[in-house]
Amino acid sequence: MLALTYHGRRDVRVENVPDPGLQQPDDIVLRVTATAICGSDLHLYRGKIPAMQGGDILGHEFMGVVEECGPEVTRVKKGDRVVIPFVIACGDCFFCAQQQYAACETTNPDRGSLLMERKHITPPAALFGYSHLYGGVPGGQAELVRVPKANVGPFPVPGSLSDERVLFLSDILPTGYQAVESAGVKRGSTVAIFGAGPVGMMAAASARLLGAERIFMIDQADYRLAFAQQAYGIEPIDFSECDPSERILELTGGRGVDASIDAVGFEAKGSATETALTALKVETSSGASLRQCIAATRRGGAVAIPGVYAGYLHAFMLGDAFDKGLRFAMGQTHVQRYLPRLLEHVENGDLQPEAIISHRMKLADAARGYEMFEAMQDECRKVVLTP
Repeated sequence: MLALTYHGRRDVRVENVPDPGLQQPDDIVLRVTATAICGSDLHLYRGKIPAMQGGDILGHEFMGVVEECGPEVTRVKKGDRVVIPFVIACGDCFFCAQQQYAACETTNPDRGSLLMERKHITPPAALFGYSHLYGGVPGGQAELVRVPKANVGPFPVPGSLSDERVLFLSDILPTGYQAVESAGVKRGSTVAIFGAGPVGMMAAASARLLGAERIFMIDQADYRLAFAQQAYGIEPIDFSECDPSERILELTGGRGVDASIDAVGFEAKGSATETALTALKVETSSGASLRQCIAATRRGGAVAIPGVYAGYLHAFMLGDAFDKGLRFAMGQTHVQRYLPRLLEHVENGDLQPEAIISHRMKLADAARGYEMFEAMQDECRKVVLTP
């Protein structure tokens, strides 16, 4: 089969690799009909996530048709059309019982990205196509995928909905929604979303769904901000032209927003000092976006962090967060918890996640898709690949 494989920093290739097969009785083999390039994939592409190995198959946003089922699979059958959560969860452990699927303690043989106390805690859930910190499970930018725990993950979707309408239920739509919900956004809320990438867009759509009154979105890509303004009614702020948190404070009477969403993560553009510290390994993540969130949020407000962080950073501004009494929510997405309700919103037309797609390409052209997405060429917002 064809699959996109990792071979080092900015070196991904579509190659012929062996077809996957069933390994456990509750596995399925999926024939992929649509997959996407996620902003999180760019961390891998840039060589920023450790424990990648040559030949690893990338991709964690995908869906398709069930090709083969193990003998213990009861939830789906051959021929079913399903979307696959990027989190692999067992459904039976302590955390799965609390619908904290991203904390599943049985599916990942690796350690996760913890740096402290990693020997004293169970690892997080395995993830598709996301390094050997998270199970080394082959991803979905391929013609076929082995899907473990098929009685918990694969979710049947109606034939009346196109692949593009439901594909993002695999990751970015639940991720944006979880961030907004965990930040306590409700009718009348004011929200600042840092990052106008796909997760930021889905956070804006979710904030509108939950009744937010004002949504500020911070980025420097004019075309992304213009799209979000037209689609979600955001108020754009170009961080290359001003200090975003200062502008937000001006626009909110000095109080700040009820909630901020950090949809950028550890590769946020910081100061020259921060760049140097990262190069010297004094820190492994840029805290620029997170500091802006803390500064822009009102006292008693909340900061949600769907953007990926790894390792440590300086200048966290914990004192400011304490003084303001901020609440923080962060981590990988409990996709299985949110997928059913979000599918209802998609079916009802309350959410149109496919609107952010700007480029459609064949899987064979995936390497070019990565180049375009990273460089934001041709006003690229989101790339969907079809085998």
